[in-house]
Amino acid sequence: MIVLGLSSGTSVDAIDAAAADLTLGDDGVLRMRPRGHTEYAWPRALRERILKALPPAAVDVAEVAQLDTLIGQELGRAGRRAIDDVAGGDVDLVASHGQTIYHWVVGARARGTLQLGNAAWVAEHVKRPVISDFRVADVAAGGHGAPLVSVLDALWLGREDTGADGAGTGLTAALNIGGIANVSLVGRVDDPVTGWDTGPGNCLLDVAVAALTDGRLAYDRDGELAAQGTVDPVALAALLDDPYFAAPAPKSTGRELFDTTYTARRLASVRPGLTGPDLVATLTELTAVSVADALAGRDVRRVVASGGGARNPVLLDRLRAALAERVPHACDVVTSEALGLPVDAKEAYLFALLGFLSAHGLPGTAAGEHRRRATGARRAVVLGSLTPPTPLPWPAASGPVRRLALANTPHGLHPGPRTQGPLPDPTKGTSR
Repeated sequence: MIVLGLSSGTSVDAIDAAAADLTLGDDGVLRMRPRGHTEYAWPRALRERILKALPPAAVDVAEVAQLDTLIGQELGRAGRRAIDDVAGGDVDLVASHGQTIYHWVVGARARGTLQLGNAAWVAEHVKRPVISDFRVADVAAGGHGAPLVSVLDALWLGREDTGADGAGTGLTAALNIGGIANVSLVGRVDDPVTGWDTGPGNCLLDVAVAALTDGRLAYDRDGELAAQGTVDPVALAALLDDPYFAAPAPKSTGRELFDTTYTARRLASVRPGLTGPDLVATLTELTAVSVADALAGRDVRRVVASGGGARNPVLLDRLRAALAERVPHACDVVTSEALGLPVDAKEAYLFALLGFLSAHGLPGTAAGEHRRRATGARRAVVLGSLTPPTPLPWPAASGPVRRLALANTPHGLHPGPRTQGPLPDPTKGTSR
């Protein structure tokens, strides 16, 4: 089955599209051959409306209804183009995550989550079945609905007992640094997986950089501003004092907490005048340290980074330094691209995988600890809703999936064509 995954993160900078040919063998190995990926920039006016609707903004029901339609139409147009651009017109199913507008968390529990982009509009454009609304079923089962990427990480990075895949012993931490950073801890095949949001990834950095440059820059390209600054220890301590960082996993967060006013509010009483490269350096350190703190004391031997933050060398260097102080063993930091999945397209390939699993009646979350799922859900559930609501022409799977094997082309992953116009901001948000 060839599945096209569509995803847009909290930065709302682009619609990511990735096509994969997936085949499940009798041995429980799901073989995924990436067909290619690309990006389509959101129309400027629609992007501005989406950003204005994100927390802490208050919007009326009319705006929500209109955005649901407009986002669905744009996702449909992107999907229609991507079917030709990256899959040569050959796609069986489209998996559309939509655009997260609100993730409702109260204390340690997720109460609900809202992704806009009505699937009927997507299906009308792509002329294929569409699976969407992936998170709600997990939340209804007691989970956080996030991070959903743990199922990909578990199937892809789980090691055999021999360590023959090069991971050795210990754990692999699959880290996505988008608007929000999340991590999955993966050990041996079939071992329980832990996954949670560690805190801000690029979201606070992007807000600071845009404000400092009067909107000329949307992100800190190559960490250039951070490299010019000095970390303020007082400000960093005030930021790290947020109770979210000390809360146990599984947990999830988003712009509902780390919104555009967050940094100013946290620093108002300690460093109200902090600005310029020093502020950027401090926020970069916050991301690195909060991730490293989340992994402190764990037997992590390898971190596999993806997302826009994986292209920030200063952030990765600060992460390496923070990990060296907190984990008990030497820990390599590599990118997902080094292992076969592009850092900018991993989320879109995730939704292609989730679409395949849902179409075959398979759960879309990894097994976690204490008889729960990695998201905290009480039980495994099949994720998503089908549009139109007719039976798919594929039978349910006869057995579980144990491993995911990437079957890349001899020349590696085809990057796919890039659309014309301004390049999307590489510091993508998570698909929230």
